[in-house]
Parts: sequence; structure tokens; C-alpha cells
Amino acid sequence: MISKKVEKALIDQIENEEQSSRFYMAMASWCEVKGYPGAAKFLYKHSDEERLHMTKLIKYLNDKGGYAVLQKLEMPDSKYESLLQIFEKILHHEVSVTQSINILFETAFNSKDYTTGQFLQWYIEEQIEEERMFKGILDKFRLAGNETGGLFMLDKELESMSGAKSADVNPG
Repeated sequence: MISKKVEKALIDQIENEEQSSRFYMAMASWCEVKGYPGAAKFLYKHSDEERLHMTKLIKYLNDKGGYAVLQKLEMPDSKYESLLQIFEKILHHEVSVTQSINILFETAFNSKDYTTGQFLQWYIEEQIEEERMFKGILDKFRLAGNETGGLFMLDKELESMSGAKSADVNPG
């Protein structure tokens, strides 16, 4: 049986993952209407991955005797100045997700819930990959500058990245 404290922390993280999915979905929609089909495809896929992360947490909590109650969500931003601004916001967001995963892990550890701590290792590793990937994308933005050709190539690169990542996020 899972403690109420760990259950609450897991529910908070479920909300974070669901909010992340909406965050990426809003950005994907903006990219789609602004002529960045590759970035849109990449961000739609990322939105799907966040929902899978959420589902994995829900199933874990319910399997451990808790109850994953979904929370009310905030409306994500829908206006952006540039594709660069979107990816800067994404990196900032992923850093905050890493912090929330670390807090969740600390809660589990301090509650001597080592099973949940072990379960969270996947999320910790996933966040390392996420931050690395988005830092790399921002590096490519710096190389491309504001040149139309550079942004076109970066959009194509993002489209190719939308199929490259195959992390095991099977919620079952």
C-alpha cells in the first residue's frame, strides 16, 4: 500500500505530465499554422509521449493501491514570437519537470518507499535525455541564426527527429 504523501506527490506529477502534453500540443498547433510542419510533427509526437508518461504514472499508482485522480489543467500559451522562443520555453519547461521528478523521488525516498523510487529511475533518465535533446536543438538554432534557409533545414531536422526517438514508454 502506498502512503498518502507519496500518492499526493504522484498525483501532482500526473498533473505535470498531462499539462506538459497540452503545452506541447499548443506549440505544435502554432507551428502547424506558421509553416513549420516538421516542428509541428515533432511537437505533436512529444505531446503523445507526455500522455504516455502520465498513463504510466496512473497505472503505477493504481496498481500500488492508490487512486490517480485527475486534476484541473491550466490553459497553455497559444501565442509565440518565433520557433526559437518555443524551444527556449521547452528547455525551461523540461528543467522544471526535472525538478518536479526530483522532488517526487525525494518524497518517495524520505517515505522509505524504495519501490516507487526504483520506478522513478526511468523518469529521471528520461529527463536527462530530454534536457540534452532540447539543448542540442537550441545549439542548432544558434548555428542557423535567423536565416530562412537555416530555419527550413532545422524544421526538416525536427521532422526527422520525430521518428527517431523510441523510448520505452509502454504504460502497461
